[in-house]
Amino acid sequence: MKNTLKFLSILFLSILMFSMKQDKPTKVIFFGDSITQAGIGPGGYITKMKEMLEKQGIKSKYQLIGAGIGGNKVYDLFLRIEDDVLAQNPDVVVIYIGVNDVWHKTSHGTGTDADKFTGFYNAIIKKLQSKGIKVICCTPAVIGERTDNSNAQDGDLNYYSGLIRTIASKYDCPLVDLRKEFISYNLKNNPQNKESGILTTDRVHLNDTGNQFVADLMMKAILK
Repeated sequence: MKNTLKFLSILFLSILMFSMKQDKPTKVIFFGDSITQAGIGPGGYITKMKEMLEKQGIKSKYQLIGAGIGGNKVYDLFLRIEDDVLAQNPDVVVIYIGVNDVWHKTSHGTGTDADKFTGFYNAIIKKLQSKGIKVICCTPAVIGERTDNSNAQDGDLNYYSGLIRTIASKYDCPLVDLRKEFISYNLKNNPQNKESGILTTDRVHLNDTGNQFVADLMMKAILK
């Protein structure tokens, strides 16, 4: 009798814990720079994703958190990963970084060399995956929306995007290829070859159309 009661108690607790786990929303952290920092504001891509989840009736199944800081590069993410990401025990982390690593080479005389960029990016993924966290990688979108390869940083953005594609493949991470998608969108929707105003406000940061465009791409990766 005692053994039966003990078995039933263990079974009940197991069912209860499983039920609680099933009810727990999937916690997704978006880890990045000022683009992600703005993503949690009105009209931001993370805000739009929350609205999309609500419309689909699955808002309670996901918890979306923005962890973006303006000016951040890949090594900034590495330095704050413990406090801003791991401490929150996420299920999924979306890494959206690279614009400042390229842009700041000319705008601030800093930036991140390709080998260091790769090293820090690898280290971030290893830390996250060692905790059982799913990692989604994103390529940096644009620094200028001209479609004739005349944006000053096009070469570097293409190169660093290639590095991220290789890293994502190496660690078996889903990839949101924003670089590819933004170029494709602008080729179709920027016949006047404008440097901004199509998906961005200032060549880099997203306008309303850009935020929705990113939200749609991110949503596909999250729900996959």
